[in-house]
Amino acid sequence: MTEVATTRRSRITPEREAELYEAVLDLLREVGYDALTMDAVAARTRSSKATLYRQWGGKAELVAKAVRHNKPGVSDAGTDTGSLKGDLHALTMRSDDCDLEQNSALMRGLAMAMHGSPELLKAFREHLVEPEMAEFALLLERAVGRGEIRADNPAIEFIVHMMIGAFAARTLIDEQPPTQAFLLSYIDAVVLPALGATTT
Repeated sequence: MTEVATTRRSRITPEREAELYEAVLDLLREVGYDALTMDAVAARTRSSKATLYRQWGGKAELVAKAVRHNKPGVSDAGTDTGSLKGDLHALTMRSDDCDLEQNSALMRGLAMAMHGSPELLKAFREHLVEPEMAEFALLLERAVGRGEIRADNPAIEFIVHMMIGAFAARTLIDEQPPTQAFLLSYIDAVVLPALGATTT
């Protein structure tokens, strides 16, 4: 049974998977999480609903993986620049202002949906939050290894909170979408000083 399940799960090519994720994100932006259905995803992507359930299990996992696929990661972004500032800047520069604005609106909607969906919250923790925390931990380990920051700095455990906070607070406080310029300034003014890293 395990071999059969593995074979079934491997039938979708990476290109097809990326196409499916993009369609899911488009539908999310159009109708929101609550109104999104597996029937709609199947129709939009010309897939069978059975294939979608077999590959992803349900709507929550499919949405979480689609959002994760759309985000540049620390490990795959080519961010080993030789400095923590360079790494954080390189990661930020992977998304242009248009992407940042779209992602901000998408995440606001999903944050509301998570309040009413334990399944979505669990899927986001498993497929987005925990992997992202692990990737930032890797980035910080490199900085510690280079002697840029101290391993016992208490701010280290809050880097993901700081980055997500900046992303979310930009709209809430300034009524503007996050931009590259804003996030780069935030990294230099808040994140790097909190970590005791150089900003030059």
